[in-house]
Amino acid sequence: MIVAISTEAGMVAAHFGRCPSFTLVDVEGGQVKKQEVVGNPGHEPGFIPRFLRERGVECIVTGGMGMHAQQLFQEAGIRVVMGAEGAISEIIEAIVKDRLQEGESTCLPGEGKGYGVEKTVCDHPHEEEQ
Repeated sequence: MIVAISTEAGMVAAHFGRCPSFTLVDVEGGQVKKQEVVGNPGHEPGFIPRFLRERGVECIVTGGMGMHAQQLFQEAGIRVVMGAEGAISEIIEAIVKDRLQEGESTCLPGEGKGYGVEKTVCDHPHEEEQ
C-alpha cells in the first residue's frame, strides 16, 4: 500500500493542500519497500487527489483537510487519515506497525480557500505569527 503524508520540514503538515511536499511510502508486509518525497503540485480543487492517485496512493495522512477535499479524495478512492502530528519518521513507524491513530482535522472552516477567505496558511492555534 502506498501512503502519502503531507510534509513540512520533516513533520506532518497541518494542512494537506498547503504543504510543500508529500512523503510517499510504499509499505508491504510490515516493511517500507520504497520512500520518496515529491513536491506539492499546487493547491487546486481536485488536482492533488488525481496527482497522488496517479502515483498509486491509497491513503493520505495529514493534520487537516476541509470537507470538500475529503470528498474529492473519497471520489478518487483514497482513504483520508486526519489529525496526525509529529515527525514523518514516527508516522511511518506507526503505519508499518499498524498503529496509526486517526483524529479530528486540524483545519477549521474559514481557514482557506472555498470559504470566501483568501489565505496562504491556516491560522492554527499552535502556529506563531511570522
